[in-house]
Amino acid sequence: MMRAVIDTNVLLVANDQHEDASPECVAECVRRLQDMQVRGITVIDDGYRILKEYQNKTRLHPPKGVGDVFLKWLLRNADKPQHVEQVSITETPENIFTEFPDPALQTTFDAPDRKFAAVANAHPARPVILQAVDCKWLDWWQRLEARGIRVRFLCPDDACRFYIKKFPAKGAPSVPENAE
Repeated sequence: MMRAVIDTNVLLVANDQHEDASPECVAECVRRLQDMQVRGITVIDDGYRILKEYQNKTRLHPPKGVGDVFLKWLLRNADKPQHVEQVSITETPENIFTEFPDPALQTTFDAPDRKFAAVANAHPARPVILQAVDCKWLDWWQRLEARGIRVRFLCPDDACRFYIKKFPAKGAPSVPENAE
C-alpha cells in the first residue's frame, strides 16, 4: 500500500484550478487522488495544517472537482488508519519545523511548503511527497532525497515548463528518476 504526503497543488490541478496545467497533468492528478482513496494511505499532520490548507484552497460545499471530493473523503476518513495516518510535527517560529529534514534548506524553502517535508520526515516510513506543478520543488528535491525524502512529480513535463518560464536564467532543471 502506497503512503504519500500530498501537496495541495495536486488537489488544485485535479480540480482544474491551474489554467496552465496540461490535460494529461489534470488526468494524472485525478487518477492519483482516486487511487489513493482506494489503495493508498495519505499522511497528514495531527495539527491539521495540511487539511486547513486544503480547505482554504478548495471548495467543500458543494464540492465541484475531484480535489474537492478527495478532501471531503479525507475529512471523513481522518481517523481511519487504513486510509489516513497522522504524525506530529513541532512548529517553533511560524512555519519552521523541528522535523524538517534539512535545516539549511528550510530557510530557502517556501514557508507554506515546509510542512509537507516535515510530515514526510516525521513519519517512520518516510512516505513520498506527491507534487504536481509547483516548479520550485525542482530546486529542492535533490537535497530532500539526500535526507531520505522522495518527491514524485506527477507532471514532470509541466513542472519543467513552468520552471523554465519562471526561472529562464537557470536553464532546464533535473527531475528525479521516479517522476511519472
